[in-house]
Amino acid sequence: MVGILECIMGLLRLGWLIRFISHSVISGFTTASAVVIALSQAKYFLGYDIVRSSKIVPLIESIIAGADGFSWPPFVMGSIILAILVIMKHLGKSRKYLRFLRAAGPLTAVVLGTTFVKIFHPASISLVGDIPQGLPKFSIPKSFGYALSLIPTAALITGVAILESVGIAKALAAKNGYELDSNQELFGLGVANVIGSFFSAYPTTGSFSRSAVNHESGAKTGLAGIVTGIIMGCALLFLTPLFEYIPQCVLAAIVISAVMGLVDYNEAIFLWRVDKKDFLLWTITCITTLFLGIEIGVLVGVGASLAFVIHESANPHIAVLGRLPGTTVYRNSKQYPEAYTYNGIVIVRIDAPIYFANISYIKDRLREYEVDVDRSTSRGPEVERIYFVIIELAPVTYIDSSAVQALKDLYQEYKLRDIQIAISNPNREVLLTLSRSGLVELIGKEWYFVRVHDAVQVCLQHVQSLKETSKTPGPLLDDKPTLFQRLSRQRGEDVSVSVLESGSQNPLTSKDSDPQLEPLLSRKS
Repeated sequence: MVGILECIMGLLRLGWLIRFISHSVISGFTTASAVVIALSQAKYFLGYDIVRSSKIVPLIESIIAGADGFSWPPFVMGSIILAILVIMKHLGKSRKYLRFLRAAGPLTAVVLGTTFVKIFHPASISLVGDIPQGLPKFSIPKSFGYALSLIPTAALITGVAILESVGIAKALAAKNGYELDSNQELFGLGVANVIGSFFSAYPTTGSFSRSAVNHESGAKTGLAGIVTGIIMGCALLFLTPLFEYIPQCVLAAIVISAVMGLVDYNEAIFLWRVDKKDFLLWTITCITTLFLGIEIGVLVGVGASLAFVIHESANPHIAVLGRLPGTTVYRNSKQYPEAYTYNGIVIVRIDAPIYFANISYIKDRLREYEVDVDRSTSRGPEVERIYFVIIELAPVTYIDSSAVQALKDLYQEYKLRDIQIAISNPNREVLLTLSRSGLVELIGKEWYFVRVHDAVQVCLQHVQSLKETSKTPGPLLDDKPTLFQRLSRQRGEDVSVSVLESGSQNPLTSKDSDPQLEPLLSRKS
């Protein structure tokens, strides 16, 4: 059942779900798992049994509680073998001509340990003991009465198996610089479980400790697994008497040596310097894996990673743009302090898709930017308040119906406050959505522009005309035309854009229109 579920997930190409397991989650998980696995092997070093657990607290309590049963021979032998393995691994990594030592380490340890036991027969060192000879028997399930009741269990095993298997696979992929095909991984696990089920095998997943041993031995491809399988089959058929005298402390030393390389404290230091959020994610995953177990640790890590993704998506980055001196380029004014803005105009850039989860946040930020305007770097005609909000949509790849409705509401809200919205550089899909929803007609085609600079030039001319209108004597206050009424009238004489941008109080006028003021959508289109 587990195999069928994994095969279905692989065939349906659901491996993209695994992309939500971030590198910091994998690193924290592998670090904590390596510590837990190393402690679980301590019983073979210490000479007495400790509780079988995937949590660090019960393991440490059990180690302390059984200290009276400590035995020196397995501890000394295991420590010597571990030291030999570490030295051989270091020599194999540091010297190219001794690279074979890295792969020969585990085999050397087994040979040395078995030889010592065969010669001296120490009674206090536990051995592997008798292993039943022969391969598991082939059998076909004949009764399916428990199939329905096993579905939840099979689904849970599938989820945990995928998380653990892909966790170690992604960790090794990162260490060796190759890409992981999650769909292929799922299908491979599924086929292994389906075939194994006919031989009464346990549900199979990628083993953390064995994968580490395989990696430390120098394995590079799946061929290593095929060779291992063939050797295991031959060993079960013909060589089981030889394994009877392998000391368990030697096998424990091999596992500990392998998982030592997976304790990734350097990654934690790197994340602390680069990104505190990723460091927090690493810490959460590591601590929960240590104290609550491997399965819960991975689930909490993935949950925390998804929570960060949702938070970032619901609270996207929005930048107030300013013009870089001597250019027509507009950039984040916080990133470029020399960039300047214009009086009466706010230019904002939304750096994310706009949808139902973040539109409220975006509207709140737009209201804030309308009020909190830094006038110290502003140029152009001096006016008392904001008349235009230019929204650059170049980074926006998608906009949904909820966001469209919210933008309509925002437009009506701005209209009541005599503020005009201008849209700059939306991509094709976003523009089609806005057009189909009627938002293009509502705002006005003349307020859609290819560049931010085009929108700024048009808005500057309107700001100047508004300033001049406010100076001339007119009708009573109640009869004064609104911004929208004034914008709907034909403009008389256009003000020179270069003069407006300079902030001159006595701008010259020109009857020549600027060819750069073409809108994105013509009024007739």
